[in-house]
Amino acid sequence: MSRDPEQLIAKYGDPLVYTGPLRIRTGSEILRITSYLQRNLERVTIPFLVMHGTKDQVTDPFASQDLYRYAASEHKSLKLYDGYLHDLLFEPEWVDVAQDIIDWMDHMFNIIIM
Repeated sequence: MSRDPEQLIAKYGDPLVYTGPLRIRTGSEILRITSYLQRNLERVTIPFLVMHGTKDQVTDPFASQDLYRYAASEHKSLKLYDGYLHDLLFEPEWVDVAQDIIDWMDHMFNIIIM
């Protein structure tokens, strides 16, 4: 999840973070929407930012690349973080990741609103 052991302790030590087994309904919904999106990537038209760690072992970085590649959205961005794991905002460079989110939102605001 993260290359920073202290961040993992902080995250999983938080009583509000669920650490139990995957609930059946949650798993079912993840599979349902994943299957739907895989069949309908070209129908995605909303602006989006995809961010993915290249060493993520929870979700496949190639799926994020496919979303970016095949989505019809006019305003889409892909940011791959070399060597990062799954929880980008818990990685040692989380400030840079957060800044990338802010920068993208600011850019989108200037395109859409201005």
